[in-house]
Amino acid sequence: MAFFCFLVDQTRKVRSFKPVAGSCSRCGGGASVANMRTSTRFCYVPFYWKSWRAIICTFCGAILKSYR
Repeated sequence: MAFFCFLVDQTRKVRSFKPVAGSCSRCGGGASVANMRTSTRFCYVPFYWKSWRAIICTFCGAILKSYR
């Protein structure tokens, strides 16, 4: 008998951000350019990181444009 347990999760963190001109198309809030970091973990042990930039809404948190 085999028992498989996949405990994989992915978290996104904003490392730094600065405001830009423009507004969110969804809620009308302000936008900002953010340096993001995505980390993938297996059984709470991180094994993959990726850094990227995105334009996000400061009010609702929606990702409007990503630069990977």
